[in-house]
Amino acid sequence: MHRQTWLDGAAASVSLLCLVHCLALPLLIAALPALSQMLAVPEEFHRGVALVALPASAVALLSGFRRHRSGRALALAIVGLGAIVWAAFWAESAAAELVGTVFGSVLVSAAHVVNWVLARDRARH
Repeated sequence: MHRQTWLDGAAASVSLLCLVHCLALPLLIAALPALSQMLAVPEEFHRGVALVALPASAVALLSGFRRHRSGRALALAIVGLGAIVWAAFWAESAAAELVGTVFGSVLVSAAHVVNWVLARDRARH
């Protein structure tokens, strides 16, 4: 159980950090135009994070699924990760990328919380 808790906690933390990055950085750049040139995040950064999120989430969620056998967390994660990957690779505007990434990050974070709760409840029974 300890390994599962750690995996879900780490994956949820990464998703939340992504959410904070996606919400805070545009606000910071908008508020401080002088920093926009210094803080420009290359497009490859978002793609790299999406490619790290896929296997990290998959390991944690599949490990939990083996314990609780509920597809709820997997369903949330599939939609969320799909939104993140779409935003990173195919969104045609910065606004669409932001919306897709925020939406996906919230769903992936929720998936890890659901996974953690289901695994915890299964361990109690």
